[in-house]
Amino acid sequence: MSPTFEYLFGQYADYTSIDIALEITAVIFGIASALFAWHNKVWVYPTGIVSTAIYVYLLLKWSLLGDMMINGYYFIMSIYGWYVWTRKIDGTYVVPITRTTALEKIVAVLIAVATVIFVYIVYITFDKWNDWTAYVDTLTTGLFFVGMWLLARRKIENWIFLMIGNIISIPLYFYKGFTFSSFQYIIFTGIAIFGYLAWKKNLNNNLVAA
Repeated sequence: MSPTFEYLFGQYADYTSIDIALEITAVIFGIASALFAWHNKVWVYPTGIVSTAIYVYLLLKWSLLGDMMINGYYFIMSIYGWYVWTRKIDGTYVVPITRTTALEKIVAVLIAVATVIFVYIVYITFDKWNDWTAYVDTLTTGLFFVGMWLLARRKIENWIFLMIGNIISIPLYFYKGFTFSSFQYIIFTGIAIFGYLAWKKNLNNNLVAA
């Protein structure tokens, strides 16, 4: 086994085959979900539901409580987003891509602050506030909670929050020994960049047409 391979994947020697298969499956469905979001397709939600359900189980085992709650929240928001994206009035979709309003920005800040406080309380309650990863996990949870809420409402700014959260998660998951998930967040970062550009083009086209 090469030193590079050992460095990247050696930690999996202690994992069960089932957990490795589950992580890979969650990564595949997670990437598929991100690609569907990039192309503004409602399939972002059913694929996301599969990925997040698996990650809730795995992250609980890995003691990443913040990220576990992120995925539990994603699961709930996927159901909500699926409803919002497919809801029609008079035969037409009613949720186009838009920018956040002043009120939504205030709500986003409140969601972020409330999430950080809640995750901190959870870590303290379960006596897990004992490593720098807890601080980072708490921060990414706040970013991802806001990003997913904005995605469900088809707000273009969702990509900015998700992009920042993805970048921070790359070293976090690698440090924790979850290489497949770390690679996933590298891909997510690229998708977030292209997703933002695609949604911006869509938004500009709609403004010109209006």
